[in-house]
Amino acid sequence: MIKLSTPIENVPNIGQAYHKKLKKLGIKTVQDLLFYFPLRYEDFSNIIPISQIKVGEVVCVQGRIIAIENTQTFKKWMTITEVEIEDETGNIKALWFNQPFLTKSLKEDDFVCLAGKVTLSKSGVYLNNPAFEKISEMSDNDDLTHTGRIVPIYSETKGVSSKWLRYIIKPLLEYFYDKLPEMLPDEIIKKHKFLPTKEAIWQIHFPESFEHADAAKARFSFENLFLLQLSILKQRARLLQKTAPVCKMDASLMKQFTESLPFQLTDSQRQCAFTILKDLEKSAPMSRLLEGDVGSGKTVVATMAALSTIKNGYQVAFMAPTEILASQHFKGISKMLEKFNVTIGYLTGKESVIFKNGKITEIKKKDLLLELQFGQIDMLIGTHTLISKGVLFSKLALVVLDEQHRFGVNQRAQLVKDKKLIPHLLSMTATPIPRTLALTVYGDLDLSLIKEMPKNRKKIKTLIIDSEGRKDAYEFIRKEVKEGKGVFVICPKIGKDDEENNQTAISGSFSVSNYNPTLFGVSEMKTVKQEYEKLSKEIFPDLRITMLHGKMKSDEKERIMQDFKKGEIDILLSTSVVEVGVDVPRATVMMIEGAERFGLAQLHQFRGRVGRSDMQSYCFLFTTDPSQLNRKRLKAMIDCDNGFELAQKDLEIRGPGQLYGAQQWGLPDVAMEGMLNIFLVEKTRQAAKEILEKDPELSNHALLLENLKKFKQKIHFE
Repeated sequence: MIKLSTPIENVPNIGQAYHKKLKKLGIKTVQDLLFYFPLRYEDFSNIIPISQIKVGEVVCVQGRIIAIENTQTFKKWMTITEVEIEDETGNIKALWFNQPFLTKSLKEDDFVCLAGKVTLSKSGVYLNNPAFEKISEMSDNDDLTHTGRIVPIYSETKGVSSKWLRYIIKPLLEYFYDKLPEMLPDEIIKKHKFLPTKEAIWQIHFPESFEHADAAKARFSFENLFLLQLSILKQRARLLQKTAPVCKMDASLMKQFTESLPFQLTDSQRQCAFTILKDLEKSAPMSRLLEGDVGSGKTVVATMAALSTIKNGYQVAFMAPTEILASQHFKGISKMLEKFNVTIGYLTGKESVIFKNGKITEIKKKDLLLELQFGQIDMLIGTHTLISKGVLFSKLALVVLDEQHRFGVNQRAQLVKDKKLIPHLLSMTATPIPRTLALTVYGDLDLSLIKEMPKNRKKIKTLIIDSEGRKDAYEFIRKEVKEGKGVFVICPKIGKDDEENNQTAISGSFSVSNYNPTLFGVSEMKTVKQEYEKLSKEIFPDLRITMLHGKMKSDEKERIMQDFKKGEIDILLSTSVVEVGVDVPRATVMMIEGAERFGLAQLHQFRGRVGRSDMQSYCFLFTTDPSQLNRKRLKAMIDCDNGFELAQKDLEIRGPGQLYGAQQWGLPDVAMEGMLNIFLVEKTRQAAKEILEKDPELSNHALLLENLKKFKQKIHFE
């Protein structure tokens, strides 16, 4: 007996051969298969007489086969299967290429339904490679699957076609029609007038109309986002039951700190700092996301929170995604806190350093860990090494994360010896998040927003540069270098055979879908090594040019960055390793090769590497792709200097599935599409709140609780 939990290989007509192929699509059980929703639909519902067909249209016709044969082209490299059918009004031919096996299933006098595009050639009018299925007679009574209706088209893989999926899914839907459990509570179904599960799942696969398909999509989109919101809100509720160290704010200390800075805080920085400092005074663990555009000064706000925590007698962990960024934070924060008698450690997989009594010195890793364990180190800055075995804090009260937002209760607990106390969490991002995504992706975090930029910053001038504009751009770069300014050049790859950087990273901890090189019509990518050869030998042989990429050792990368900062390097060629956090005030030009290869959020991060002083800065987007979609995306970089507007544009153009990786999340397309709809997001959040207010543990909603557990296993949320 087949159940929803039955492994897919045990289903008739599937077996081991298709099991491996379906696994590539994430289908492991019968339930996975039934909930593998169509990507789109073809409308073959309008069956017309053969006499009414028109060239160029997609049509659906029925008729009797009056002739069928396979022929070989004169070069004998292609087989053409030709079928002629007739109805009461006329006849038409259908052609298939390299499918000689069709003559085994289609015979003269068979009645068929054909759906495809009408094409005109020298030999006459014909249907080009149409979908087909046999019917009993020429009538509307047949229960058609592949033609004569709105036909589902699925995401496919080699050996698994949409036609095969329809063939497998339809009988399973018939078998399970009255056996599918209803997961949504009755009050939600009635309130929002949703289709019941059994009807919705039939209509999403084989809809009677596009209105029925939309109704089914709406139900399942709500269902998935509802489970996501339940997961987030339950996580938040669990966190609020925990206890965190109370860190009282010392207003005079904060005033002393801000007055020691060589610049004035913006109003946004002050407001965000005050909110965070008040959160630290509470016994419930803070979970806050600090959003601010590139260069808006988030680190200063985090440092204020760290100083307050330390002066309350506790420790701080500060984690960054890369060694370059961790090193920069260590040096910058040490400088800001040098007058406040604070001991700061720095730890990566390869390096351990300590800042003590105003000096930075090397220290053995075991000695640093020992001092940390006994509370002699106030703050530890590093990469993911901070949550590795052997790193033990004695009184950790605050965790600061830079561009790594999915860091939950379990990871926080790893950092502390005293499991009764959970540290406060402050997560920072320079990747602006549209409200619709913030409510879903980061709904368990409170949001603080730094809206202003430092007052002395000038707007970065952004230009799209095509092949004809290269020469002028190079001359401008030479002029900037001669004035003592620095230039970044970004390339998508290291070398010809290296796919390491053929990826678009939007935010620190989220896996992001690989860009398809053909997505924007790009057939070739610039590489750092190729570009280095070209620039150093042909374009700027008289300038000092150096490469930087992720395969270099950390000390080598650090040395190069310091040389660039000091002005000993004119042009720095790099991969996306410089995307986050690198601060070089003398750099005024960001030149991006193959700009169409990157997402808007990443391009905005690159652009933020310049314009970090009072000098006018420039961002050149080099592209060889004239496609309309590419132009639309790159033009958004010119129109929007505000990262939040740009993030919304990116979301609208590419959708959340491309931005955040639908496959990595395990969410179906209908749910990812639903994230674009702020009204749906708010509706699901409100519904989740109402259910949890009445039934916090979902003890009266057993099926909903069971589905929530399965859902949390499926999605990758921490």
